[in-house]
Amino acid sequence: MADLPKDLLTEIKSLEEAFTVDTTKLKQITKHFVSELEKGLSVEGGSIPMNPTWVMDFPDGYETGTYLALDMGGTNLRVCEITLTNNKSEFDIVQSKYRMPEELKTGHSEELWEYIADCLQQFVETQRSDKAPVQGKIPLGFTFSYPATQNYIDEGILQRWTKGFDIDGVEGENVVPMLDAALAQRGVPIVVSALINDTTGTLIASAYTDPKMKIGCIFGTGCNAAYMEHCGSIPKLAHMNLPADMPMAINCEWGAFDNEHKILPRTKYDIIIDKESPRPGQQAFEKCIAGLYLGEIFRLIMVDLHDNKDVHIFEGQDIKHLRKPYTLDASFLSAIEDDPFENLQETADLFKDKLQLTCTQPELELIRRAAELIGTRAARLSACGVAAICTKKNLQPCHVGADGSVFNKYPHFKARGAQALREILDWPAKSNASEEDPVEILAAEDGSGVGAALIAALTLKRFSKGDVAGILHPENFNVAQVHFDDLGVYIITNFTIGAEAVEKAEDAALIKHRRDIFREEGAKLAVILPEGIEINGVIQLALF
Repeated sequence: MADLPKDLLTEIKSLEEAFTVDTTKLKQITKHFVSELEKGLSVEGGSIPMNPTWVMDFPDGYETGTYLALDMGGTNLRVCEITLTNNKSEFDIVQSKYRMPEELKTGHSEELWEYIADCLQQFVETQRSDKAPVQGKIPLGFTFSYPATQNYIDEGILQRWTKGFDIDGVEGENVVPMLDAALAQRGVPIVVSALINDTTGTLIASAYTDPKMKIGCIFGTGCNAAYMEHCGSIPKLAHMNLPADMPMAINCEWGAFDNEHKILPRTKYDIIIDKESPRPGQQAFEKCIAGLYLGEIFRLIMVDLHDNKDVHIFEGQDIKHLRKPYTLDASFLSAIEDDPFENLQETADLFKDKLQLTCTQPELELIRRAAELIGTRAARLSACGVAAICTKKNLQPCHVGADGSVFNKYPHFKARGAQALREILDWPAKSNASEEDPVEILAAEDGSGVGAALIAALTLKRFSKGDVAGILHPENFNVAQVHFDDLGVYIITNFTIGAEAVEKAEDAALIKHRRDIFREEGAKLAVILPEGIEINGVIQLALF
């Protein structure tokens, strides 16, 4: 880098000063983060919403059943059929992906829900074509990865759009009836049983296979975290008189951290991104670290350096393609940082193919350094949120399950984040390289698919024990109540009975004893048990 022209060297040093976050600053940000997490749980609330999710336990690995899951992300729609098997912590999954059209993100509300209903209908017709006809409605876990208030697990009132969405008529409204209506209009036999945030799903899915998992994170198009809090530490739920030691998964929505711009080290490029975004003044943390914005930060730097008369970058070339906002995404930066060649030939090819720009060798060096600075800052700032939750809950040691395109695909993101955690939390040097850090950030399980299924299963499990806290429509769980009558027959009610239901009832795990005879009696299914079998009270039989 010593051979670079003086003007480019000066600009690189300027960028390093703007984007480098030292240890002292990381600790200051983390301390403020802890106080903001606390504020979000208070009655008054704060910038970080800290939304209770009504997911009220970790899985034990023995959950069973078959469920549909819909994941509405920023880029794709994904529909899954998940079967939680009888083997501990094992599942089978069938899935299809559908592209989320860009025009829907700023279109009309009805168009969005109609498109989603069409995708679900297509999936059901394709994937279930060789299976028995559906009796009643199929329960759906809806992964809705946007800030939402949940007074119930089967409700979600959108607080604000993120990830580039800006659709009128949805904010402040419950999205579940909107999707249910679109499904009903098409006659699709699906009902939303649980609304789930992908981050909460990531937490639960990861804990299903690894009991050490205590935090779920997303580092992708957006950013977020979820963890398990005690109800006694959630003042804004005090009016519900829930047991103080009852667990409650909290969907932090920490992309809104520091909306007041008190602590994050913002550059002039961050300020431009915020000002020109659909929602200025919102999602301050997300705009510094999320995949949606990393490429745009880089693009703004390149345009700024070209337009600066003192810096000769892309001299004599038309940068019209570079001037288009959001034309570059995080994968563009990933490719630059992943370039294995000393002469950065892949980066040169990338600029030529994508932007029709020919780069000199000094320009390629500047481009590489700018990408490194943006990616490193994102990873180090991300670690502040993880450190804040670990500090608040005293979670060392623990595992953190992380998902998202930036975490999974961006070069060095994991190592940079781990180094930042070491600096913030003052860990001693490792005695050997294979030793685990006190907080390990690991690749998560499928939160939006398997997590959604598990949350539906956990909700059903506690409902079966008579715990209906946070359940608005228990009828959507297709739960049958089994009552004892004077003739020694257990009568199953509250379910539309058909041949498939009888077959599934024979395999149902929640009744442990073998049934000798099943027979249909109109809208009831009578179960005759062998003599000597006693089951006290009302039990629940899941018929999925």
